[in-house]
Amino acid sequence: MPGWEVCLMTLVIAFIGKQGAVMAGDMREIAFFGDDSCIEELERELYNGLIASDDELKGRASEIGVTIRVRDDKAKVSQRDGVLIGEVTETDGSAVAKKRLYATRGSYTIAEVIDSRLRVTRRGSASNFVVLGNNITKQIANQCIQGAWEGGTISDAIRLIMLTMQIAASVTASVSRTFILVHTDLAANLGSAIEQDSRG
Repeated sequence: MPGWEVCLMTLVIAFIGKQGAVMAGDMREIAFFGDDSCIEELERELYNGLIASDDELKGRASEIGVTIRVRDDKAKVSQRDGVLIGEVTETDGSAVAKKRLYATRGSYTIAEVIDSRLRVTRRGSASNFVVLGNNITKQIANQCIQGAWEGGTISDAIRLIMLTMQIAASVTASVSRTFILVHTDLAANLGSAIEQDSRG
């Protein structure tokens, strides 16, 4: 008996600078109900940018017999003691993996959460943009960053991130028009934040 499958269709972008860090995440959560192969087809079309608007999403879902529930109130980014934390869920067929981005002034870490086990996959330093999301949102974000970023202040990075979130929401139904933006000037200890999460 198939159940509801919940996806955090997502875009999380961060800029890690020498003076601070900023992170934004959309708030969309979509739950699908129906035949697994139809859900997979719908997700694939969404992730690859074939469905631009909410109306197209509803239309396509009813066309292939998938029931959907869309919520735009899921906070995917937060701040804890100077550490910015963003989380996305990636589905690949039946496999679900969560990716978590930890950022603070001057450094960032990406970790994977599988079956509540946390494994660090990448570390980096300033000055960098980091993008987590599906195919289309990553593509849009990378185009915006390459096209508009020539270096600058944290304020410039915030403006570019906000613009990218707005553009992404206008071209794919996989992200919401609303987003949360968090910012820190602190250089916090990422290791202790990750350790805290590892202990659950």
